[in-house]
Amino acid sequence: MTALIALVRKDLILYINDKRALMLHLLMPVILAAFFGSLFGGGSEAKTSKIDVGLVQLDQSDSGKKIAAGLKADSALNIVELSADDAKARVRAGKLPVAVVIPDGFGEQAADALFGGQNKPQLPVYYDPSQSTVLAMVKGLLTQQVMQVTSAAVMSPKGSKTIEKQLDALRASTANNPDNAQLGDFLTSLKKFQDQRAAAEAEKEAAAKAGGKPAPAAEPVGMTMPYTTQDQALSSGPKYNGYAHSFAGMGVQFILFMGIDMGVGILLARRTGVWNRLLAAPVSLTTVLWGRAISGALIAMGLMCAMFACAMLIFKVEIGSLGGFLGIAASFSLMTAAFGLLIAAFGKTPEAARGIATFATLIMVMLGGAWVPSFVFPEWVQQATLLVPTRWAIDGFDAVTWRGLGLDGVLMPIAVQLGFAAVFGAIAGWRFLRDQK
Repeated sequence: MTALIALVRKDLILYINDKRALMLHLLMPVILAAFFGSLFGGGSEAKTSKIDVGLVQLDQSDSGKKIAAGLKADSALNIVELSADDAKARVRAGKLPVAVVIPDGFGEQAADALFGGQNKPQLPVYYDPSQSTVLAMVKGLLTQQVMQVTSAAVMSPKGSKTIEKQLDALRASTANNPDNAQLGDFLTSLKKFQDQRAAAEAEKEAAAKAGGKPAPAAEPVGMTMPYTTQDQALSSGPKYNGYAHSFAGMGVQFILFMGIDMGVGILLARRTGVWNRLLAAPVSLTTVLWGRAISGALIAMGLMCAMFACAMLIFKVEIGSLGGFLGIAASFSLMTAAFGLLIAAFGKTPEAARGIATFATLIMVMLGGAWVPSFVFPEWVQQATLLVPTRWAIDGFDAVTWRGLGLDGVLMPIAVQLGFAAVFGAIAGWRFLRDQK
């Protein structure tokens, strides 16, 4: 036991004195986690940024101006008015994700096509090919504004001429299409409604003039969204904090890099003869391997705790369950130490082992959801990532931070990590013992 403690103590002192390793394994993940966390929404108090949208306003009618005003008033959009050439140039250069053109006469043409469904006007939309998600959102908001303004224009007394035009067209086509008679009845009723509103507004205006007061503005009538959403972010623990996931992902990535350094260090010791001299001492190979595994796990545990301490102090990340956090951190640290031994057991040279292990680690980190959350993956990829230890580690850290789950919520991730640690460690130990014979 004294020899084991001495080996662990030696490894810890050597690692702490290695300033380069500390900077790589602690400072770099904190910086990258801060960057990715800001991309994923930052803290719970962060506000969603607006979408920059170019607007080319060619239609100067009342409807065209109201559509533009509605877009400008939308809290999700930041409207930038441009000429057609400037809008195209900015979208091509990637300076704007989307630009909308409201062509001349659009309001009148849209009103004419509202019921007839023919001769629909085209509304050009320029977009950056890499911003297809933004395009879908902008088109949805644009549809809302166009439908609301166009229907209000058609149903108001000022839309009487449009309805008369539609009725004339229907009367000419009713003989060929009897179904148009039903639409004609609807438009006739709408025409009566418009006439009644026009008469009522004229009476109000006359009464206002007689009293020396300005005429009251007519209330707009048209189709509006028949609902509003009540958005509630639900989790069983603290409010969502985008930094929590990014610190979990970057922590897992760089601690695995530390495991690679641990394995490569054994290969370097073999090359220089230090490993053989160590085995010549009155200690068994099993003791030496256990010493490396324990020191590696302690270093990994310390790094993860230090990273999340920074996350809590600087970025207000909350840990919902301290016991659950320590459990998933300890199990992941043991898996990392076993991973390092596995690299040393099968590595031929330090250079080759580092390259292959780095590639394997980056694949595991990517599939584990460290860079982007795993839920954005296709369904079959999400199922496949359950075979990767990093997926369970990151899910476990998410569970005990912003999801607020307790120890019982991470028992499965802990068990899976310990299982991988046992398998990696057993294979590495078998290979070391075989090579010693």
